[in-house]
Amino acid sequence: MSHLRERAWRPVVAVLLLCAVTAACAPAAAPQQRPVSAAATAPSPTEDASTHEAHEATASAGSEQEAEAAPVALRRGERRTTIAVPSAYTPSAPNGEGTDDYRCFLLDPELPQDAWLTGTDIRPGNPDVVHHVILYKVDAALLDQARAADRASDGPGWTCFGGMGLEGELDKLDDAAWLGAWAPGGRETVSRDGYGVGLDTGTRIVMQVHYNLLAGVAPDRSAARIRWVPQDAPAGSDIEAVHTVLLPAPVELPCRPGRDSGPLCSHDASVADAKARFGEAAGQTANLLHLLCGTEVTPTDTTTCDRVLPRDMTILGAAGHMHLLGRWITVVANPGTPREQQLLDVPIWNFDDQAATPIEPLRLRAGDTVQVTCHHDQEMRDLLPALQDAEEKYVVWGEGTTDEMCLGILQAVFDD
Repeated sequence: MSHLRERAWRPVVAVLLLCAVTAACAPAAAPQQRPVSAAATAPSPTEDASTHEAHEATASAGSEQEAEAAPVALRRGERRTTIAVPSAYTPSAPNGEGTDDYRCFLLDPELPQDAWLTGTDIRPGNPDVVHHVILYKVDAALLDQARAADRASDGPGWTCFGGMGLEGELDKLDDAAWLGAWAPGGRETVSRDGYGVGLDTGTRIVMQVHYNLLAGVAPDRSAARIRWVPQDAPAGSDIEAVHTVLLPAPVELPCRPGRDSGPLCSHDASVADAKARFGEAAGQTANLLHLLCGTEVTPTDTTTCDRVLPRDMTILGAAGHMHLLGRWITVVANPGTPREQQLLDVPIWNFDDQAATPIEPLRLRAGDTVQVTCHHDQEMRDLLPALQDAEEKYVVWGEGTTDEMCLGILQAVFDD
């Protein structure tokens, strides 16, 4: 992959997506409820299967008290640890423009030994302003850089449009450092028996929170409960490592005829606007994705990207992500061949229900093609209150709630 293609996807990892382990996870059996704040809670001691019922998250002071969904019971050998933003953070537009703030917080799960991550339960502290939450594993090579970014910023955390905002993070889309995520419709996720994500002793986790300032400005202190199994325990001896494969595609949605005279109704103007709001690297993603996908800048409501898999793997599940103008999304393996297989088909996109889809394990080989396709529609502006006051613009890939994305996610077990 060329240097430019590597740069093309780095900011992509800032996207919201349902749990990086979600596609390989079974949703919690408990009824889905609106997440409640964990702002007033500090990280609790690690729990094991015999003590997990003692854990109760506390709602933030001054917030409306709502009942939480009960955590899924721990399985044999599992433990649960809570991590949380160290102190309340009040979001704002980092560059003085736009209506979005991405903030990263460096957290320590205090793992005493190598472990398998087998589930996540992310609790947005203020769901009214939290657009998404992503958990990343921080490699040892990046830890000093993350600590420096944290120290250099006022208040907890640091600005992180484009992944964790660290140089050298994630060398490829084919094995992203995601551990889990929350988006509207998300709830606790638990891996299938026999699968997990490897965490070394002393691993740190970055919690990236995307705040939607259109919903207001209010303090947040999000938290997450992670479940894990010691790798050297009997329950951890047969677990296989799960990996996340990201499949981004460009977005090139033009303004509607008769409404195309505005200052942002061209590709170049929209990209320049994204750079002003998110910085040069994240704003340039709209162009760089065309290098990754081998496509041209062409106005269209339907975009696609074909990716050739670099290794043999078994797909366990799939998910998709778009924003408010999305209408449908598909992910297909080996399209147009006798081996064509539908991995994901969401015919009616619902931003408030971005649950992943487990599938029967599917073996794919190195050299196979996986295609993601998304359809967006400017007519949604007339239907959604969140966009009715927003100026119509040529929509490209962008980090903001009023921008768009086209992203497929695969959970896979690699042969190697």
